[in-house]
Amino acid sequence: MPALRTEITEIVTGLGMFGYSNLQHAIGMRPPGFHNVDDEVYDRLVAAYRSGGHSRAFATAWSNGVRFARSAEGLRGRPPWIVEWKGAHRPPGYEQIPADLRVDHVYLVSCKYGSNILTNASPANLFDPASTADDWFHAVAPESYQVLYDECRRLLPEASLPERAIDLTSDHRLLLKKSLPRNLTDNAKRAYRQFAFDAAAGSSHHWDTYLRTKRSQEEMMWRLLRLQSAPYFVLGESAEGHPLAYRVQTPWDLRVSHRFVSFRHRAEPDRGQPIVGWEATYVDPRSGATAVVAGHIEVRWSHGKFAQAPEAKVYLDTPHHAVPAYVPLEGRPEGEFALFD
Repeated sequence: MPALRTEITEIVTGLGMFGYSNLQHAIGMRPPGFHNVDDEVYDRLVAAYRSGGHSRAFATAWSNGVRFARSAEGLRGRPPWIVEWKGAHRPPGYEQIPADLRVDHVYLVSCKYGSNILTNASPANLFDPASTADDWFHAVAPESYQVLYDECRRLLPEASLPERAIDLTSDHRLLLKKSLPRNLTDNAKRAYRQFAFDAAAGSSHHWDTYLRTKRSQEEMMWRLLRLQSAPYFVLGESAEGHPLAYRVQTPWDLRVSHRFVSFRHRAEPDRGQPIVGWEATYVDPRSGATAVVAGHIEVRWSHGKFAQAPEAKVYLDTPHHAVPAYVPLEGRPEGEFALFD
């Protein structure tokens, strides 16, 4: 079941599209065209609204839904017939488009609140899909990985742990998760700093091999920016509290508007964890203007050191409105929006 805040942000974003005069009116109406929101979920939403404990989330989500409804890129002032909420439904396999709402069977909307993460993948899948490594950190930084593990074992002299990091089982990892201090000190801290850089450098090196051609680099940028064969919309708020409202173009659209020039990546030292920075340059052939899109990838264990398989979280550092493939939603005057009474 989605968390309450997720239900609020996604459902209220959809409510804002229906053309009601205000949020209180919309919640009271329970639009029949809003599908897949059962009474239990809706009652929970109403209770949260009345409690006043999530007022900012309600207000921000409502504003985003209204903005989409008024936008010339979105509904153009026309209330939708149907808004479908995905909710807890997650089909098996990889979803190409991260949609939380579907509007009139056509518009796909991703609701993104409080996060700057573009995507989260396994490091092997992102840096080297041909890799068969069971443990990514052992594959890219075996020596410093083992040194770090040795220092962590010394912090837990009573624990029954294998001598080699590669031999850790799920039970061993659970023990390390529960027992290791959140912040390492002394030798373990120094070992982690060296491991972090080596793991980032090793991951970046795999990209050197995997992304040898300009075409493969361009395709990687499509993946990092989550461009798909069909356009979709992102409505939400960044981790810093900035509003997000834009249409994500397709690779076709981006190639029409901008020429891909280059892709660079590097291991970033002294960042506290393995970080691979990336940067792509585009040129607008009509104006000659250059656009640089930059971000970084955190390659880290999920839920604590050694706890679970590592993950690669892709972050966008460039403001969304400065990314060529992200088209900001422009609003319409208040009077042009059809409202229900």
